[in-house]
Amino acid sequence: MARPRVAIRFTNRRVSIRRVALFSPYALSVFGGVQEQVLAMSRELSSRSLEVLVIAPGANHIDYETPARVETFGNVLKIPANGSRAPITLSLLSSWRASRVVEQFRPDVVHFHEPFAPLVGWRTLRRHGTASVATFHRSGWGPGFQLTGPLLRYLARGIDTGVAVSEAAASTIARGANVETTVLFNGFETSRLRAFTRVPTTGPTVLFIGRLERRKGADTLVRAILEQHASSELPWRLIVAGEGPLRNELVSLGGGDNDIQFLGAVSDEQKRRLLRSVDVLVAPSTHGESFGLVLLEAMAAETRVVASNIDGYRDAANAHAVFFSPGDVGDLGRALTEALSQTPATTIDEARAYAENWSMARLVDEYLEIYEQARGAYETAN
Repeated sequence: MARPRVAIRFTNRRVSIRRVALFSPYALSVFGGVQEQVLAMSRELSSRSLEVLVIAPGANHIDYETPARVETFGNVLKIPANGSRAPITLSLLSSWRASRVVEQFRPDVVHFHEPFAPLVGWRTLRRHGTASVATFHRSGWGPGFQLTGPLLRYLARGIDTGVAVSEAAASTIARGANVETTVLFNGFETSRLRAFTRVPTTGPTVLFIGRLERRKGADTLVRAILEQHASSELPWRLIVAGEGPLRNELVSLGGGDNDIQFLGAVSDEQKRRLLRSVDVLVAPSTHGESFGLVLLEAMAAETRVVASNIDGYRDAANAHAVFFSPGDVGDLGRALTEALSQTPATTIDEARAYAENWSMARLVDEYLEIYEQARGAYETAN
């Protein structure tokens, strides 16, 4: 795919949306693609003089780097979901309190990201007191949809307009809850990825960013680095940014190799600095990625990309990444060798220009139109 696929088009009528409430079902203090989308969208909407309220689970004493008002509710539990662990709240009281805050805010539209993920947004979605937009990020069928289908279809009554971040995500939610969606894309703030001066590396440097869990494939990457160290006098330095249940296993697998560094969880600023100080970003997930936003972030930061050959990553990167077979240590080593030997001037410039198609500014232009459509649908029905 050469450009993000969009099912709607701009109109010339004036956008009248002035207040937007954004829901993240996942704690903003935990690194994740949905959380990043919510915060980035809040910054872009705020820059256009809209009043923005962000609601999520968790604590409210953290600087989320947004001018929007942020309200958090409920204790956070990490629940297994889609091969990961989702940082959500199961507090019914938090859902009730969030609903009260939304009512007092009086938004023109409420925008739910992953609206069916429990639980903070459920009361607001069920009450359906204003126009609502729902964005679905998840792809991949699982038993959860089979077990909760009736509940999801009930909650879906509160959605005026649905959006999916990829064809795979659209197919998943259509099958799981009979929700029709417009396919947009995940957006990001491209200029923020180049806010810091690029730091030249002293040797080939590779970066992994993500949760340390099985499906993310970090073990494949560590093994590929170790194989390269065993067969070459030129070491590749690996930086692993992220936390998760496999951390101890991965550290043990690394065997104390001084060129493999585990940073733990990093902030958004640290992530952006890292992307400007490495040669290659590797995304080795084996499955479960509806859209590889981190690949585009690396491209925007002028960093080369190696990725496993799965649908979400192919959709994101097109021809601007070097792909390898998921879980194949030898093939990952081949892809890294190829990426590190590319001529930067051509490949990096082309990839950066390509990544601009997924700018958050462009995405918000699209969403403002969808907000208007949702309000029209809500007013017609009520």
